[in-house]
Amino acid sequence: MKKEQLKPEKAYKNLEFLNSSDARTLRILAEFLEPMQRFKAEKVCDTIVFFGSARTKNLKDAQRNLQRIEQSMVGKVSTASSVSDDELEYARNQVFLAQYYEDAVELARRLTEWSSNLDSTHRFVISSGGGPGMMEAANKGAVEGGGKSIGLNISIPTEQYSNPYITPELNFEFHYFFMRKFWFIYLAKALVIFPGGFGTLDELFEVLTLIQTEKVQKKMPIIIYGKKYWDQILNLDNMAKFGVIDKEDLDLIHFCDSVDGAFNYLTSELTRLYIETE
Repeated sequence: MKKEQLKPEKAYKNLEFLNSSDARTLRILAEFLEPMQRFKAEKVCDTIVFFGSARTKNLKDAQRNLQRIEQSMVGKVSTASSVSDDELEYARNQVFLAQYYEDAVELARRLTEWSSNLDSTHRFVISSGGGPGMMEAANKGAVEGGGKSIGLNISIPTEQYSNPYITPELNFEFHYFFMRKFWFIYLAKALVIFPGGFGTLDELFEVLTLIQTEKVQKKMPIIIYGKKYWDQILNLDNMAKFGVIDKEDLDLIHFCDSVDGAFNYLTSELTRLYIETE
């Protein structure tokens, strides 16, 4: 009687190999091909990308936190209040930033409702980094507007988790930042940059670099939202004065401080660039 021969495991089922450094190219390709398959299945062609801080709270939570800190400081002696003073300043800044969270919800909602009235080939789906804060606000607004929303998440040690407003079929988890950025930009027809930190600046300047160097040739309106915040962080005018960018490069971005202004600018530009031309 013949002994039953054991079949070796196929390479594409060998998880030890697939997670090894030798299979890195396969993992990169997977982060290109698997999202492509899902976007096709969901008929997603055009997106409006929202960037912004993962650390921003909604207004209600930020106000509640500030109230808690203010109450805890009552009666404290001055010699013991230095840490609390720092906490108080941080909490006040969170309330300031929380208004941008609420604006992001409203803008994403209005854009989603606007896009739902367009021909089915021009559905501008809201896309975010998929995490909390401003990203959550964008996805939440899309849901409130009755549409789909995309979350392009990234595996990092802190802060990042999928917010509950992402359409399940469009909830992605990336390992490689550059593949995540590719999918942000490849489908994007417009960007809205809300207050954020290193990650937001990284994403903003990579997009500006790609447009400036004509690696991205499509027209893409870019809004930087919240001058009161960004004027303390960016001084692009001085970059032009020193000659490290051209004055014309400043025309790549549009600063905005209101939902009405951002909505009117985006819908006008998207109509001019992508609807009236076809």
